[in-house]
Amino acid sequence: MQPLGVDEPTVVGPYRLLGRLGSGGMGRVYLGRSAGGRTVAVKIVHPHLALDEEFRARFRREVEAARRVGGAWTAPVLDAGPDAAVPWVATAYAAGPSLSSAVADSGALPAHSVRALGAGLAEALAAVHELGLVHRDVKPSNVLLTLDGPLLIDFGIARAMDGTASLTSTGVSVGSPGYMSPEQIIGKGVNGAADVFSLGAVLAYAATGEPPFSGDSSAALLYKVVHEEPELGSLDGELRELVAACLAKDPAARPTPGEVGRRLAPDGAARLVAGGWLPGALVEQVSRGAVRLLNLDVAEEAASGPVAFSRPATVGEFGPPPVMPASLPQAPAAVPEPRDAAPPQDAVPAADQRPGKLSVSVAAASTPGEGGRGRRLSCTVALAVAGAMAAVTVGSVFLFDLLPGRDQDTNAGADTASSPAPSKEATTPAGNSVPARYLGTWEGKATVLDGALSAGTFRLTVHKAEVGDEVGTLRQTDLIGGACNDVLTLKQVTAKELVVTSVGRETNHGGCNPKPHTVRIIPTGDDLLYRSESDAEGNPEARLSKVE
Repeated sequence: MQPLGVDEPTVVGPYRLLGRLGSGGMGRVYLGRSAGGRTVAVKIVHPHLALDEEFRARFRREVEAARRVGGAWTAPVLDAGPDAAVPWVATAYAAGPSLSSAVADSGALPAHSVRALGAGLAEALAAVHELGLVHRDVKPSNVLLTLDGPLLIDFGIARAMDGTASLTSTGVSVGSPGYMSPEQIIGKGVNGAADVFSLGAVLAYAATGEPPFSGDSSAALLYKVVHEEPELGSLDGELRELVAACLAKDPAARPTPGEVGRRLAPDGAARLVAGGWLPGALVEQVSRGAVRLLNLDVAEEAASGPVAFSRPATVGEFGPPPVMPASLPQAPAAVPEPRDAAPPQDAVPAADQRPGKLSVSVAAASTPGEGGRGRRLSCTVALAVAGAMAAVTVGSVFLFDLLPGRDQDTNAGADTASSPAPSKEATTPAGNSVPARYLGTWEGKATVLDGALSAGTFRLTVHKAEVGDEVGTLRQTDLIGGACNDVLTLKQVTAKELVVTSVGRETNHGGCNPKPHTVRIIPTGDDLLYRSESDAEGNPEARLSKVE
């Protein structure tokens, strides 16, 4: 997501815009939030299209038709302003990357993910076709990968553009080359079979990492779609046969969406998704995206200070979190449930409580504070990912009370094979000055709780100093970009380590740890091992490499 430019709106209809998600031939898409706290995706059409009355009429008809979709595996239309000076439409926001960005970042999806993807999209298309709609622009960038399954977006919008005179301008086309059906390209009548062709191309891309039709230009792509057979690469078995059938040149030879869904998931797409359908790397990416979403208001309203939860039974304040207590409670503190909360874990059948399944439910309640700036949020982020937990951090202090089953002794087993404890020789005085070995700027990834959770990036700067003097600084940048700056004072120099006292700067935000604590800096190969003895921060540890 990109920040809003100086020439971009901050409010559209009843929605406050938080940032720009992307843009396309029809307009720009923004992340927005309603006064009631619902997060939405708001698409605003390009101003020149707003001047075309034919486009407005089609846009209005298609938005009304798209409102009726709203079933499983689609992002429903929630609101629209077809008669506004610049028309817009708002759909439910889904936390998850597009298929195109996921494949570009992580490569092709595993076979079980492709089957769940295809089954969900096929069921979505079957429901839409029953309403008399045709998507006409099924492509990887219009497919979102969420923890609860795939979502097909932009229903009806491509159809609203079809046949509009002003859309024949350079660079704008109806559909996407390489994913359009042959009948779309040559201008024949288009029905639901065109969406099935596009679905086949999407599944080939998801399974192989490459589109089934390639070319150096749009013209080359369109020619291959009409006249040449698809390139299916490593696809084999039943999945290859099904994709090939979807990509048949003759629309009548293609299976229906219902047939595609039954062949991929005889018991329905929901059964495939329920067992955890995304690979681990994408699960982590989606969970981090949900964390960033929850903190958008905190980042935007940082000047107004900490923002409290909307209910009293909380771990602390959302925004700058509380300093961790000296000992952890036996049970995790309660977190307020959002509106439309999912049932509690103990109410979910045992068959659905599988490793690899991660669920995130998000809600935010917005109320004006002093000067109209204050915002109150409530959230539930429940993570159960194959034996690992993801941390929600702001600065250097963690919401450890959200981690169930954590042993109260956070220092137990702190030494690991990769982080050897200093030997007795390390306590031998080696002088009062910092050896040249330590000087410079060092950077690396940090973890807490004996390496169980990521703590973002640490950047350490060490300069010449004597015992009792300031020896350097540490900048801690968490997973969502929040930063804490500590000042380090040299406490002791031994043969094998520096012992320093770390204190947060007065200018830090409230989520940073303000209490002095001991840090040991130990040479390890060509790197430095940074080990903090701060229970409040989960005893962070980082292996730092020299960058300057």
